[in-house]
Amino acid sequence: MLEIIYQDEHLIAINKPHGLIVHRTPMAKDATVFALQELRNQIGKRVSPVHRLDRKTGGILLFAFEKDVEIEMHKMFQDGLVEKKYIAILRGYSPDAMDIDYPLMKENGMMQDAFTSFRTLQKVELAVAFGKHETSRYSLIEASPKTGRMHQLRKHFAHIFHPIIGDRKHGCNKQNKLFKDKWEIETMCLHASELIFTHPLTKQKVHIKSDFQNDFKAVMNLLNFKPLTHL
Repeated sequence: MLEIIYQDEHLIAINKPHGLIVHRTPMAKDATVFALQELRNQIGKRVSPVHRLDRKTGGILLFAFEKDVEIEMHKMFQDGLVEKKYIAILRGYSPDAMDIDYPLMKENGMMQDAFTSFRTLQKVELAVAFGKHETSRYSLIEASPKTGRMHQLRKHFAHIFHPIIGDRKHGCNKQNKLFKDKWEIETMCLHASELIFTHPLTKQKVHIKSDFQNDFKAVMNLLNFKPLTHL
């Protein structure tokens, strides 16, 4: 059963597990379970997603009950009126804070502006040899993407040479292999933790938070990161 973390007459949000795809798509022909259909079956009502969340990303996924609210929320996301926060685990010691202003290419070859701000919450060092290094270093960060490009965070952190752990497409294959072979962990360590916006109908401030999924928590414990108190 999906974890419902917010609901009113017009909107509903779940804490999406890692690996659960949002809806049917030719890009994931192997998928047989979809968040959209699972939520419809669970609550017995029609819903439509109002934003994207990668299959391997866990955390807040927001849906609308009515078409007009869906359209308005789509527009708010596109216009940057929804504040989004993500928690991720990166390879290496990332900068304490940084703005990444790096355009990304669409599938049709066109370039799009893309901007991400992040701050580093914690850094850890494990006595696990990796490559030419005697230890392994990791960072826990909070990211605030100002634009919503496909795989934006994954591409941006790869661009600054601190890829997200478990990112098969844009990350570090050697690190991913280490986690799989040594600890049997294949989770992509990216979690959509907060959404903040003005409700399109009530005009009240909405602040949704989601706790980590168990597989993300397992990586946090493995790497000796301290629990976060604000989620």
